[in-house]
Amino acid sequence: MGLKALIFDVDGTLAETEELHRVCFNAAFEAAGLTWQWDQKLYRRLLDVTGGKERIRHFIDAYGGLPNLDDAAIRALHEHKTGIYAARMKAGGLAPRPGILRLIHEARAAGVRCAIATTTSRPNIDGLLVSSFAPDAVGWFAAIAAGDEVAHKKPAPDVYQLALDRLGLPARDCLAIEDSRNGLESAHAAGITCVITRSPYTDGQDFSHAAAIFAHLGDGLTPNPDIAGGEVTLAMLAGYLPA
Repeated sequence: MGLKALIFDVDGTLAETEELHRVCFNAAFEAAGLTWQWDQKLYRRLLDVTGGKERIRHFIDAYGGLPNLDDAAIRALHEHKTGIYAARMKAGGLAPRPGILRLIHEARAAGVRCAIATTTSRPNIDGLLVSSFAPDAVGWFAAIAAGDEVAHKKPAPDVYQLALDRLGLPARDCLAIEDSRNGLESAHAAGITCVITRSPYTDGQDFSHAAAIFAHLGDGLTPNPDIAGGEVTLAMLAGYLPA
């Protein structure tokens, strides 16, 4: 098998986290005395901008959010939001998306390494893995590259290039699993083949560069309606790599 590593996005890919992010943004706004409220329709548009701090800045600039916070205030607001998110994540309630656990276990058993390349911050990654996957789940991943470790977030290739560096592998031996156009473009720019699993906040985006598009990876409890057998297997994913 030419496939040496699977590189996963986090939000919307490992788990459906975006709605919890939205709720936590609103909680942080309220705690800070701001009147901002991001509804689902607005948040879908804001997700075109990767990174929470960048999203707040874009909201101020593009939607007239007042007051016009400076960068230090935005950082403090985002840190508070991250704390709220971590606490609610720790309380549980977010399950991995269908087929994610199965595929990770299948890959590790086959000697295919797993990695993460995401725009979200490292505390959010660790919080999700520990609360929703397993206490030792962080150790399942041979490399974790987070958005706060790179100069440019997705759709720039930086975070995928960092993941490749930490894996010590060329792009041709890896496959990315994403749910958004920004993630797809990031992986593509890094030279990595990418498949898409659609999510509620990104369904309908342009995924023309994707090697394949699935509703989800599928498992025994929730079969994938797109494919016979209902499961996106490791062998199937390996088949998408260039010859």
